[in-house]
Amino acid sequence: MAQLNLPVPGGTLEPYATSQPRDFANDETNDLPRIAFAAAHVVNEPLTERDPWIDTAIDWDATLAYRQHLWKLGLGVAEAMDTAQRGMGLDWNASLELIRRSVRAAEGFDGTAVIACGVGTDHLPPDPALRIDDVIRAYEQQAEAVEAAGGRIILMASRALAAVAEAPEDYVTVYSRILGQLKEPAILHWLGEMFDPALAGYWGDANHMAAMDTCLAVIEANAEKVDGIKISLLDDEKEIVMRRRLPEGVLMYTGDDFNYPDLIAGDEEGYSHALLGIFDAIAPAASAALQAMARQDMGAYHEILAPTVPLSRHIFKAPTRFYKTGVVFMAYLNGHQDHFTMIGGQESARSLQHMAELFRLADKAGLLVDPEMAADRMKTVLSVNGIVG
Repeated sequence: MAQLNLPVPGGTLEPYATSQPRDFANDETNDLPRIAFAAAHVVNEPLTERDPWIDTAIDWDATLAYRQHLWKLGLGVAEAMDTAQRGMGLDWNASLELIRRSVRAAEGFDGTAVIACGVGTDHLPPDPALRIDDVIRAYEQQAEAVEAAGGRIILMASRALAAVAEAPEDYVTVYSRILGQLKEPAILHWLGEMFDPALAGYWGDANHMAAMDTCLAVIEANAEKVDGIKISLLDDEKEIVMRRRLPEGVLMYTGDDFNYPDLIAGDEEGYSHALLGIFDAIAPAASAALQAMARQDMGAYHEILAPTVPLSRHIFKAPTRFYKTGVVFMAYLNGHQDHFTMIGGQESARSLQHMAELFRLADKAGLLVDPEMAADRMKTVLSVNGIVG
């Protein structure tokens, strides 16, 4: 047990004592009953000479070691997604290098390491003169590069497409063109405006249910090239509605970091697989819960995941786009990196109060692997902010 003083609302400190970490059983990671991707973060390299708000420097050893950690737990890696700060510090060139290195690292797991890689249009400079054909060419460039690297594709939402599309038909045109060229079925990603305000009105309508009709039309017209879709709208009812409307054989991957336990468990009409940023932060619990599901012990499944939900809702609270800060802080607390810095200086995106509450919630969920180390690291962050004692 570790003792420390943590900030509380009102600008004061209160003593806090950590509890015992939970011993998650992670011995039977094969044949999990759901496909479960963790959208993995990247580890910043703080010693490289650069302008940290502008330039990207990645600690490749620590970044790849974390992916190996996820694979050993039986989780897949969703690579170069928004959790890796794609479009918020991680540019396309760095993303492609990350994809190439991760695909090579996965080969060392003799076919058991699952990886899928983000393809978008983020190398396309914003320009009012952009046209739909420019968006198509941008998607084609990234898709070709990822396929050449041996990666499976997650077709990410495009800020450029959201900016230039004039009608739902433009989305149908772009996605049909890209999907028709792919070698293997892709996972689509509908990222809501709560994660990225630039994606408001995606699929051609600000009303999510109307937008869903367009998205489903794309899937139905290209079902043989669509493995599934991840939707990140933080609305379980909308996900269930869409899940029940998907063509046979097309999978739903939940991106709902608020309601994932029930969505993955499912109901009498189906269930969701997982492609979640929070699975990066709670990987041992996610793996153990899915192992319990494999044993048909749904009581244990829910008991393991229930205390992770308050943590996840805290990490993903509005402004949701800053959730990456909490994910990286969890990795720092648990010793997966030696510092709490991020590309783009994003470690400053959340308040000290926010990080203190994250510490408490992670502790209550049994997710602090070494409470003494985590407490020492929390104290270091506090001291940098002028709080000692």
